[in-house]
Amino acid sequence: MTQTPPSDPRPFEQIRNAILEKQRFLITSHARPDGDSIGSQLAMAFALDALGKQVRIVNSDPAPDHYQDFPGMERIEIAARVEKPDVDAVIVMECSDLTRTGVAGLEQEFLVNIDHHAGNRMYGALNWHDESSAACGEMVFDLIRALGVPLSLEIATHVYLAILTDTGSFHHSHITPRTFDICRQCVEAGVTPAVMARRVFDSNSFGKLKLIGALLDDMELVDEGRLAVLYMDDQMLAATGSTNNDTEGLINLPLTAREIQAVVFFKVTGTGDVRVSMRSKYDVDVREVASEFGGGGHKNAAGFTVTGHLADLRAGIVNRIVRAIAQGLESRPAV
Repeated sequence: MTQTPPSDPRPFEQIRNAILEKQRFLITSHARPDGDSIGSQLAMAFALDALGKQVRIVNSDPAPDHYQDFPGMERIEIAARVEKPDVDAVIVMECSDLTRTGVAGLEQEFLVNIDHHAGNRMYGALNWHDESSAACGEMVFDLIRALGVPLSLEIATHVYLAILTDTGSFHHSHITPRTFDICRQCVEAGVTPAVMARRVFDSNSFGKLKLIGALLDDMELVDEGRLAVLYMDDQMLAATGSTNNDTEGLINLPLTAREIQAVVFFKVTGTGDVRVSMRSKYDVDVREVASEFGGGGHKNAAGFTVTGHLADLRAGIVNRIVRAIAQGLESRPAV
């Protein structure tokens, strides 16, 4: 089976060797886990099982409901702190810095940092950062193959889950031939793409459907319809009978309109923070916007968190995204 060499083989080989040498591992990822973080963690856990290693998975937040029936989900512990981890290494997936995990007590451990987002702070004892990967799951796939672990159905399922979700169901611009080659190998291992798509995208709760209606009903269009603005707070969740987990993927809905080039989703939390998520099409770079506000992500999918009142923050953020849209349209080649 083919395997694309990583862009920088040195940290890749160092991490491979460390995994082979060490025995006890804890795996974690960012708070509010998504499909890439869940898939990457569980694919790695099943690979470590195959090598005879001891493995724990600890996240600060539970996964959305539609992931709960994937193999291995029962292994994930939910905790805000790990007391005396008693492990040889902590593998951190998809986190630009350790605080993004939301899990305390890991700071003094041997950290293995695996990430594909821009702006990684290289906080680990070993750091493998590859922005060319469409999903962290691609990096995990390469690592698993280098470890000599066969591509079982469980591993293939989670690698495919990671890629399917982090590419926006193969919509985003950072997809490469490597992406489809890895997915091909997952299908050869027994993954059924139609079944995976239904499990991920066609398992909404009634509460989520009501939330979709409320979000779209309150949606604002600015910049002559090129930017969609969505709002959500705890009151909207309560009124629709939905949860924070039901918000996954909703930001992509306005992008199905031909005129809309970008979406910003303001989520007002009960702690006084505003979580800002952005999605875009083509050459509209929302990662640059996020970086200016202390966040990060990808060219077409990024976000950040700010503290303050939405009424005071909205105009500056929206105006910056409008400029990003203008810059993206200017750089787009004529068809």
